[in-house]
Amino acid sequence: MSIKKTGIIIGCLLMMAMILTPAWAQDVTKLSYPQLNKLEIPKVEKITLKNGIRLYILEDGSLPILEASVRVNCGSYLEPADKVGLAEICGEVMRTGGTSKWSGDKIDEMLEGVGASVETSIGMSSGNASVNALSEHTDLVLEILSEILRRPAFNEDKIELAKVGRRSDISRRNDDPSDIGSREFRKIIYGPESVFARHTEYATINTITRDDLVDFHKKYYHPENVQIALWGDFKRKDIVDKIKNYFGDWQRGDMKVPPPPKVDYKFESKVHYIFKGDVNQSNIYLGHIGGLIADDDYADRIVMNNVLGGGFGSRLFNTVRSKEGLAYTAIGFYTSNFNYPGVFYNYAATKSKSTCKAIIEIIKQIKGIQTDPPTVDEMHFGKDGYLNSFVFNFDTKAKVVNRMMNYDFYGMPEDFLQKEKEKVEGVTPEAVVKAAQRNLHPENLHVLVVGRQEDFDMPLSELGLGPVETIDITIPAEK
Repeated sequence: MSIKKTGIIIGCLLMMAMILTPAWAQDVTKLSYPQLNKLEIPKVEKITLKNGIRLYILEDGSLPILEASVRVNCGSYLEPADKVGLAEICGEVMRTGGTSKWSGDKIDEMLEGVGASVETSIGMSSGNASVNALSEHTDLVLEILSEILRRPAFNEDKIELAKVGRRSDISRRNDDPSDIGSREFRKIIYGPESVFARHTEYATINTITRDDLVDFHKKYYHPENVQIALWGDFKRKDIVDKIKNYFGDWQRGDMKVPPPPKVDYKFESKVHYIFKGDVNQSNIYLGHIGGLIADDDYADRIVMNNVLGGGFGSRLFNTVRSKEGLAYTAIGFYTSNFNYPGVFYNYAATKSKSTCKAIIEIIKQIKGIQTDPPTVDEMHFGKDGYLNSFVFNFDTKAKVVNRMMNYDFYGMPEDFLQKEKEKVEGVTPEAVVKAAQRNLHPENLHVLVVGRQEDFDMPLSELGLGPVETIDITIPAEK
């Protein structure tokens, strides 16, 4: 069929659709739905081995698959300031560098031969590993996992390869203005030297040695710091016996892992500017420190966050983007963490000549939610986004068992999520306003703009939000 004929047919179909639409279009808000089935949450069994390893077990014979995830109590917050990147490289080379029994390439070959995977990493607040394999290969992948976690070889060639990758990341880190903004805003909130915001430099990567990796692993990788979640096609007794076989003789360590440092935050108003000469729009970030998941008003903040900046239908989207036409994107998030406060930030991408106008409008909306209670429609929007997606917290066994493992580590009750859902359902407009009054500080915002100030609609200094600091993002040269 020719392109011309295809175009005619598509055009006719579109015309028919437009003609017929009024006849069958419905108001989706008036649709009725049957009651949802009761949510059945599978029970996860917790077992602690003699050497301190905590197991979280969930049998699931629906598919002939074994899956596992490991959490190790460590993280990049523990690495020295002059060796930032150490933990991440350690987590990578534990796997790629092989073990005392097999090389990394041999492990690749063994896993590829049976269509399985075993991966490791270390993030800011935990070490991690994952396993996926057909259940008939359970012994193989558990032995490989045990060797990697207990006896990594830290091959020098693989260490250098990992360092090359980090140097490449450093060289490209100022390419994207949104990456620049999110990175530098964290440094503004937590402090440039904070473990929650610092990042690699050529100098920190170059000082990392194999001995550093060996010492980091030796210090923190002990069974009492390890949690293993397993789910899939197995019998409880069999999988426990196998774990004991491969991990049972792992000896405890003698060091208590220190928690992440406390965040010392001072509320203040200040404007920050980063010059990015090859753009015709501004990336704007406004905010301050956030909160903790265990805070009493966490549920109120969920609804507050959605009403203010939670995407389509939020106040920021409806005003800054739709009504005023000031931004291509306008969102806001009040984030929370288990063991250190998150960040409250609002983000907008706007053309350069409307930069300050967009900032003023965002601040107006932040102030507004402290005095103007959400409407009925806004309350539906603020709750529905959370409640309608709640069931997806349980749509895979992986989510259920991993959440159980994390809650156990942080001392949270097993039913925390269900209790928060009940609290969200009970949030009132007045509670949203009170949460905004307690947690939002529009008079003490940090404002960061990435763009070309010569194209702005007015100087940033005339916003009346405090002094303007120009941030130098020049990448220190490699020596």
